[in-house]
Amino acid sequence: METFLAELGQPAFWLAALQIIWINVLLSGDNAVVIALACRMLPAKQRLWGMILGAGVAVVLRIIFTGIVAQLMAFPFLKLVGGLLLLWIAIKLVVPDESHGEGKVEAADNLWRAVRIVAIADIVMSLDNVIAIAGAAETAGIRIAAMTMAADAAHVASVVKITLITFGLATSIPLIIAGSAILMAMIDRFPILVWAGAGLLGWVAGEIIIKDAAVAGWLGSEFVHRYEFWSASAGVVFVIGIGWLLARRRRMAQSEV
Repeated sequence: METFLAELGQPAFWLAALQIIWINVLLSGDNAVVIALACRMLPAKQRLWGMILGAGVAVVLRIIFTGIVAQLMAFPFLKLVGGLLLLWIAIKLVVPDESHGEGKVEAADNLWRAVRIVAIADIVMSLDNVIAIAGAAETAGIRIAAMTMAADAAHVASVVKITLITFGLATSIPLIIAGSAILMAMIDRFPILVWAGAGLLGWVAGEIIIKDAAVAGWLGSEFVHRYEFWSASAGVVFVIGIGWLLARRRRMAQSEV
């Protein structure tokens, strides 16, 4: 317990927490839209409660699912698969699916019905959040535990992961509710923020892939430690490069129409 409390004072913990908050808010744009659309038919006095309760229930469920995924990442090949999925999520962030429409979200005229709509929609839409946050917490937990040099490093890493997930997602609730409009306005004005977020996901994906137990078994732990930075950097380059090519192809196709 004392070892874990000592980790709370380390900059690495809070840097990882900020990383998780940023990833969650960045990937929750659609979720914020769902909340607004599901609650739009509620009486004015119930709209705020609908947004708060809907987001709260959704985040509690997301914490549970993310914690499960983070623990499963200890098994061989799961980090590899999760990292590859995260690369796809990052590219999708900068080249969004144009078929996604807001009209698919049902409006509710009852508070608890609105909460149910928000929670169910969030679960369906949040696979990308779960994978990204679980991956960020996994790499941060291992890194922070390694810094302690404690005998129970594995236990410390597990506790740090769950704490980061809970803190990061819980802190994101007010940011998603109150800050989504501001964030969307900033992204509209500064599109580079989307690319920066995609690059962050690419970095996390590169770290996850090279730290997979199967990959470490093939390449050796010394190789993994030596080339971790380059693997993460390759993830950034891959996401930005492929994203730019796909975005350019889409612009050219639209200009020909």
